[in-house]
Amino acid sequence: MPMPIVMDRVSESDLENINKFMELALHQAKCAFDNLEVPIGCVLVEDGEVIATGFNRTSETRNATRHAEMEAIDTLLEKWQKCSLSKSQVAQKFSNCILYVTCEPCIMCAMALSILGQKKVLPNFDISN
Repeated sequence: MPMPIVMDRVSESDLENINKFMELALHQAKCAFDNLEVPIGCVLVEDGEVIATGFNRTSETRNATRHAEMEAIDTLLEKWQKCSLSKSQVAQKFSNCILYVTCEPCIMCAMALSILGQKKVLPNFDISN
């Protein structure tokens, strides 16, 4: 299963990046809220750059699997399949990414992330601000 980042091992500069990327995930959650969805959003980051975003689209699509994480995953899988990456290359790329998400992934999303090789997940447990 993907492992949350342990906050006591994060430097001051890393904390600035965490805040920046979490703000982007919160913006995605606001997009979901504005579309009358459950307000959950995420961003996938590789080498300090956002490579995919997602927000819940379960009501819009009438598909209960369209969680924020699955939206971001599908964006990347489509992109990487067009580049003809193998399954092992996709797993390697996912293992180098950090997922910033506005709440802890559900079991469906956590399992999908694990199968794909995602190793780092940073959930925001306080989305009340």
